[in-house]
Amino acid sequence: NVRPAPAKVSAIAPCDVIVPKGPTGCDPGQTAFFQTLQIGTKIARGQIEIVNDIQLINEGDKVTASQAALLQKLGIEPFTYGLNLKQVYDNGSLFDAKVLDITDDVLAAKFSEALSALAALSLALGFPTQASVPHSIANAFKAVLSVTIGLDNYSFDKADTYKEYLADPSKFASAGGGGGGGGDAGAAEEEKEEEEEEEGKGRKEGGKAKRMG
Repeated sequence: NVRPAPAKVSAIAPCDVIVPKGPTGCDPGQTAFFQTLQIGTKIARGQIEIVNDIQLINEGDKVTASQAALLQKLGIEPFTYGLNLKQVYDNGSLFDAKVLDITDDVLAAKFSEALSALAALSLALGFPTQASVPHSIANAFKAVLSVTIGLDNYSFDKADTYKEYLADPSKFASAGGGGGGGGDAGAAEEEKEEEEEEEGKGRKEGGKAKRMG
């Protein structure tokens, strides 16, 4: 929404204006014009070239006719103009301009929050809604499962897995966990062997001491 704008005579500069060094495209006959503005130049390849970057206009200064003419010659549009949106009008309502920054991700997050709040309220009131029905079904399944696990003569497909796990959790142990257990067992066996070797050495040394005595 922002477009470049030329510098107009007597306009207040909203920013500093710097003319970059380099070729200008102006013929050598226009050297006096640059000298009037105290801009150092040289002739190179048949055209005027600005030697150094020049701060032509300071922020807050009025643009003079010479400055405006120079910028026009060089094809420089130093300023910009555009709309500064403050409020949005829609269907008889006014909104802050920040509503235009809302993305799909923000809308999805807000919808998710509202859905969670609606589900919690529906569950607390015992009033089923589309938001609360999935939670109600999950809670009902947990209740049925807890009762089924306590029964020996009744079960159903979904509950069998839980019963199996509670009966023997080792069946569901991962291969990595079993490997770790084997490592611990091996370490324990090595410790036992070391202890036995030390006990054997102690007995031998004790026997030698008795003979010497």
